[in-house]
Amino acid sequence: MLEPLIKGLVLGVFLAISVGPVIFAIIKQSINNGHKAGYYFVAGISASDVLLVLVCNLFSSLFTAIISHKTAIAVAGSIFLVGLGIYTLFFKKVKTDEANKIVQREFRTHHFVGIFASGFLINILNPAVFFFWLVWSGAVSLDAQTAKHPLEYRCIVFGTCLLFVLLTDIAKVALASKLRSRMTPRILRIFNKISGLILIGFGIALAVGVFAYGDRIADK
Repeated sequence: MLEPLIKGLVLGVFLAISVGPVIFAIIKQSINNGHKAGYYFVAGISASDVLLVLVCNLFSSLFTAIISHKTAIAVAGSIFLVGLGIYTLFFKKVKTDEANKIVQREFRTHHFVGIFASGFLINILNPAVFFFWLVWSGAVSLDAQTAKHPLEYRCIVFGTCLLFVLLTDIAKVALASKLRSRMTPRILRIFNKISGLILIGFGIALAVGVFAYGDRIADK
Protein backbone atom coordinates (compact mmCIF):
# COMPACT_ATOMS: atom_id res chain seq x y z
CA MET A 1 0.00 0.00 0.00
CA LEU A 2 2.00 2.93 -1.34
CA GLU A 3 -0.51 5.69 -0.61
CA PRO A 4 -0.56 5.35 3.22
CA LEU A 5 3.24 5.00 3.25
CA ILE A 6 3.68 8.28 1.35
CA LYS A 7 1.07 9.99 3.51
CA GLY A 8 2.85 8.81 6.65
CA LEU A 9 6.19 10.11 5.35
CA VAL A 10 4.72 13.50 4.47
CA LEU A 11 3.10 13.74 7.90
CA GLY A 12 6.38 12.69 9.54
CA VAL A 13 8.38 15.30 7.62
CA PHE A 14 5.92 18.01 8.62
CA LEU A 15 6.11 17.01 12.28
CA ALA A 16 9.91 16.59 12.25
CA ILE A 17 10.63 20.06 10.84
CA SER A 18 8.06 21.89 12.96
CA VAL A 19 9.84 24.41 15.16
CA GLY A 20 8.85 24.18 18.80
CA PRO A 21 10.23 23.68 22.30
CA VAL A 22 10.89 20.00 21.68
CA ILE A 23 13.64 20.47 19.10
CA PHE A 24 15.49 22.96 21.33
CA ALA A 25 15.05 20.68 24.34
CA ILE A 26 16.53 17.74 22.40
CA ILE A 27 19.56 19.79 21.40
CA LYS A 28 19.98 21.17 24.92
CA GLN A 29 19.71 17.75 26.53
CA SER A 30 22.19 16.16 24.10
CA ILE A 31 24.78 18.94 24.31
CA ASN A 32 24.64 19.18 28.09
CA ASN A 33 24.39 15.50 29.01
CA GLY A 34 25.58 13.52 26.00
CA HIS A 35 24.01 11.21 23.45
CA LYS A 36 22.74 8.56 25.87
CA ALA A 37 20.72 11.10 27.83
CA GLY A 38 19.50 12.53 24.52
CA TYR A 39 18.26 9.13 23.41
CA TYR A 40 16.31 8.65 26.65
CA PHE A 41 14.80 12.11 26.21
CA VAL A 42 13.77 11.28 22.64
CA ALA A 43 12.32 7.96 23.83
CA GLY A 44 10.08 9.88 26.22
CA ILE A 45 8.90 12.14 23.41
CA SER A 46 8.21 9.17 21.15
CA ALA A 47 6.33 7.35 23.92
CA SER A 48 4.02 10.34 24.41
CA ASP A 49 3.32 10.50 20.65
CA VAL A 50 2.51 6.78 20.53
CA LEU A 51 0.18 7.17 23.53
CA LEU A 52 -1.64 10.11 21.93
CA VAL A 53 -2.06 8.26 18.62
CA LEU A 54 -3.47 5.20 20.38
CA VAL A 55 -5.84 7.20 22.57
CA CYS A 56 -6.96 9.36 19.65
CA ASN A 57 -7.70 6.36 17.42
CA LEU A 58 -8.98 3.83 19.96
CA PHE A 59 -10.59 6.04 22.60
CA SER A 60 -11.82 9.11 20.74
CA SER A 61 -14.32 10.03 23.47
CA LEU A 62 -11.55 9.97 26.08
CA PHE A 63 -9.35 12.11 23.84
CA THR A 64 -12.19 14.61 23.36
CA ALA A 65 -12.65 14.79 27.13
CA ILE A 66 -8.93 15.43 27.60
CA ILE A 67 -8.74 18.12 24.95
CA SER A 68 -11.68 19.93 26.57
CA HIS A 69 -9.22 20.76 29.38
CA LYS A 70 -6.75 22.36 26.97
CA THR A 71 -6.37 25.47 29.14
CA ALA A 72 -5.27 23.44 32.17
CA ILE A 73 -2.91 21.40 29.96
CA ALA A 74 -1.46 24.60 28.50
CA VAL A 75 -0.95 26.14 31.95
CA ALA A 76 0.81 22.97 33.15
CA GLY A 77 2.96 22.91 30.01
CA SER A 78 3.76 26.60 30.34
CA ILE A 79 4.81 26.20 33.98
CA PHE A 80 6.95 23.19 33.05
CA LEU A 81 8.71 25.02 30.20
CA VAL A 82 9.24 28.24 32.16
CA GLY A 83 10.53 26.27 35.16
CA LEU A 84 12.91 24.29 32.95
CA GLY A 85 14.03 27.52 31.28
CA ILE A 86 14.67 29.29 34.59
CA TYR A 87 16.69 26.33 35.86
CA THR A 88 18.74 26.24 32.64
CA LEU A 89 19.24 30.01 32.61
CA PHE A 90 20.16 30.62 36.25
CA PHE A 91 21.02 27.34 37.95
CA LYS A 92 22.50 25.00 35.34
CA LYS A 93 26.20 24.66 36.13
CA VAL A 94 28.98 23.57 33.82
CA LYS A 95 31.42 21.37 35.71
CA THR A 96 35.06 21.62 34.71
CA ASP A 97 38.27 19.92 35.78
CA GLU A 98 41.62 21.52 36.68
CA ALA A 99 42.44 21.90 32.98
CA ASN A 100 39.16 23.82 32.47
CA LYS A 101 37.68 21.01 30.38
CA ILE A 102 34.04 19.97 30.64
CA VAL A 103 33.57 17.05 33.03
CA GLN A 104 31.32 14.23 31.81
CA ARG A 105 28.47 13.78 34.27
CA GLU A 106 27.86 10.26 35.56
CA PHE A 107 24.26 9.11 35.26
CA ARG A 108 22.44 6.44 37.23
CA THR A 109 19.20 4.65 36.37
CA HIS A 110 16.97 7.15 38.18
CA HIS A 111 18.60 10.00 36.25
CA PHE A 112 17.67 8.38 32.94
CA VAL A 113 14.14 7.74 34.19
CA GLY A 114 13.85 11.44 35.01
CA ILE A 115 15.18 12.40 31.57
CA PHE A 116 12.68 10.05 29.91
CA ALA A 117 9.87 11.57 31.97
CA SER A 118 10.89 15.13 31.08
CA GLY A 119 10.81 14.23 27.37
CA PHE A 120 7.38 12.68 27.82
CA LEU A 121 6.02 15.71 29.68
CA ILE A 122 7.46 18.42 27.44
CA ASN A 123 5.63 16.85 24.50
CA ILE A 124 2.36 15.74 26.05
CA LEU A 125 1.75 19.01 27.91
CA ASN A 126 1.70 20.94 24.65
CA PRO A 127 -1.90 21.48 23.42
CA ALA A 128 -0.59 21.96 19.88
CA VAL A 129 0.49 18.31 19.89
CA PHE A 130 -3.00 17.26 21.00
CA PHE A 131 -4.63 19.25 18.18
CA PHE A 132 -2.11 17.92 15.67
CA TRP A 133 -2.97 14.30 16.37
CA LEU A 134 -6.70 15.06 16.72
CA VAL A 135 -6.91 16.70 13.31
CA TRP A 136 -4.78 14.17 11.48
CA SER A 137 -6.38 11.15 13.14
CA GLY A 138 -9.74 12.38 11.87
CA ALA A 139 -8.38 13.04 8.38
CA VAL A 140 -6.63 9.68 8.12
CA SER A 141 -9.72 7.87 9.44
CA LEU A 142 -11.81 9.43 6.65
CA ASP A 143 -9.26 8.36 4.03
CA ALA A 144 -9.11 4.87 5.51
CA GLN A 145 -12.85 4.37 4.99
CA THR A 146 -12.28 4.11 1.23
CA ALA A 147 -9.35 1.71 1.62
CA LYS A 148 -9.67 -2.05 1.25
CA HIS A 149 -8.19 -2.60 4.72
CA PRO A 150 -8.96 0.50 6.86
CA LEU A 151 -7.12 -0.66 9.98
CA GLU A 152 -4.00 -1.59 8.02
CA TYR A 153 -4.17 1.76 6.24
CA ARG A 154 -4.18 3.72 9.52
CA CYS A 155 -1.44 1.55 11.03
CA ILE A 156 0.83 2.17 8.03
CA VAL A 157 0.23 5.95 8.05
CA PHE A 158 0.82 6.49 11.75
CA GLY A 159 3.51 3.83 12.04
CA THR A 160 5.50 5.39 9.19
CA CYS A 161 5.03 8.87 10.63
CA LEU A 162 6.10 7.93 14.16
CA LEU A 163 9.09 5.92 12.95
CA PHE A 164 10.28 8.76 10.70
CA VAL A 165 9.99 11.32 13.52
CA LEU A 166 11.83 9.02 15.92
CA LEU A 167 14.68 8.50 13.44
CA THR A 168 15.02 12.24 12.79
CA ASP A 169 15.05 12.92 16.55
CA ILE A 170 17.80 10.32 16.95
CA ALA A 171 19.75 12.09 14.17
CA LYS A 172 19.33 15.40 16.03
CA VAL A 173 20.79 13.80 19.15
CA ALA A 174 23.76 12.41 17.22
CA LEU A 175 24.52 15.77 15.59
CA ALA A 176 24.14 17.69 18.86
CA SER A 177 26.44 15.23 20.62
CA LYS A 178 29.14 15.89 18.02
CA LEU A 179 28.85 19.61 18.68
CA ARG A 180 29.25 18.91 22.39
CA SER A 181 32.78 17.56 21.91
CA ARG A 182 33.82 20.90 20.38
CA MET A 183 32.35 23.14 23.04
CA THR A 184 34.38 24.99 25.61
CA PRO A 185 32.94 25.68 29.10
CA ARG A 186 32.35 29.33 28.16
CA ILE A 187 30.44 28.46 24.97
CA LEU A 188 28.37 25.87 26.86
CA ARG A 189 27.43 28.45 29.50
CA ILE A 190 26.32 30.87 26.78
CA PHE A 191 24.40 28.08 25.07
CA ASN A 192 22.59 27.23 28.32
CA LYS A 193 21.56 30.85 28.83
CA ILE A 194 20.21 31.09 25.28
CA SER A 195 18.41 27.75 25.68
CA GLY A 196 16.89 28.90 28.95
CA LEU A 197 15.58 32.09 27.35
CA ILE A 198 14.13 30.14 24.42
CA LEU A 199 12.32 27.69 26.72
CA ILE A 200 10.93 30.54 28.83
CA GLY A 201 9.78 32.26 25.64
CA PHE A 202 8.00 29.12 24.44
CA GLY A 203 6.37 28.68 27.86
CA ILE A 204 5.04 32.24 27.88
CA ALA A 205 3.92 31.99 24.24
CA LEU A 206 2.08 28.75 25.02
CA ALA A 207 0.09 30.32 27.84
CA VAL A 208 -0.62 33.53 25.93
CA GLY A 209 -1.66 31.61 22.82
CA VAL A 210 -4.19 29.46 24.63
CA PHE A 211 -5.72 32.30 26.63
CA ALA A 212 -5.83 34.60 23.61
CA TYR A 213 -6.99 32.14 20.95
CA GLY A 214 -8.24 29.10 22.84
CA ASP A 215 -11.90 30.11 22.66
CA ARG A 216 -11.65 30.74 18.92
CA ILE A 217 -10.12 27.32 18.38
CA ALA A 218 -12.77 25.65 20.52
CA ASP A 219 -15.57 27.29 18.51
CA LYS A 220 -14.32 25.93 15.20
